[in-house]
Amino acid sequence: MNPVFESSPGAVPLESEVSALAVPSAPAQKPQAMLPSLPEVYRSVPIASGASLLRKLLAFAGPGYLVAVGYMDPGNWATDIGGGSQFGYTLLSVVILSSLMAIFVQALSAKLGIATGLDLAQACRESYSRPAGLALWLLGEIAIAACDLAEVLGSAVALKLLFGIPLLVGVLITGADVLIVLALQGRGFRWIEALVVTLIATIAACFAYELFFAQPLWHEAATGLLPPLRLLHDRDMLYLAIGILGATVGSAPAKNAKRYALPRSTPP
Repeated sequence: MNPVFESSPGAVPLESEVSALAVPSAPAQKPQAMLPSLPEVYRSVPIASGASLLRKLLAFAGPGYLVAVGYMDPGNWATDIGGGSQFGYTLLSVVILSSLMAIFVQALSAKLGIATGLDLAQACRESYSRPAGLALWLLGEIAIAACDLAEVLGSAVALKLLFGIPLLVGVLITGADVLIVLALQGRGFRWIEALVVTLIATIAACFAYELFFAQPLWHEAATGLLPPLRLLHDRDMLYLAIGILGATVGSAPAKNAKRYALPRSTPP
């Protein structure tokens, strides 16, 4: 018998007392935590807590190279070479501004991942309704297919021009190297980063070789860093500028900057 009821026979029991006498309900189930992006390599590269700033920067250089290699695609090459062949150094300012915009998008993507622990796709799933999420997924699949089509055909054409390999064989080789990269991911993320750094170093060496023999006009190149007023009136120049902007800012690495850093395990 509750002592309050004994001392005050006509008293109305308090809500807290009634709740205490009630049968406790089953505890609410917590929502299942979402798996991290790239779970097979998540925090697979440890970083010591006492590491110096330079060592930490070098540890995160691998994800930076993975982001950078995404800009060495046929879309960027085609728009930049087209702009240079038609207008010389005039559109260098568009390249610089597009690169700055891409860096801004990468920073936003990284902040989103750091604050939420989710990549862009997971954040959309958590923030939008199921119909909106399905629509975004469908649009994302179409965009991925369109981007991959350019990559595969660009690689096949490059193999055709360099070695005379038929286009169909070049497409098959390009598909095979994707499987090789996926196989390397199972052996550790460092293998992929080492492969990407090797490819970037090869491209950089070839570019330096061509730059040395091209003998660019540095004064005109510096003048091209200023946005030209002609851009507003010349339709062909405007189309190429839009292509450069889309090929740079629209690249997938601009949205996946956070995913590439997930294999790093930093101390709390």
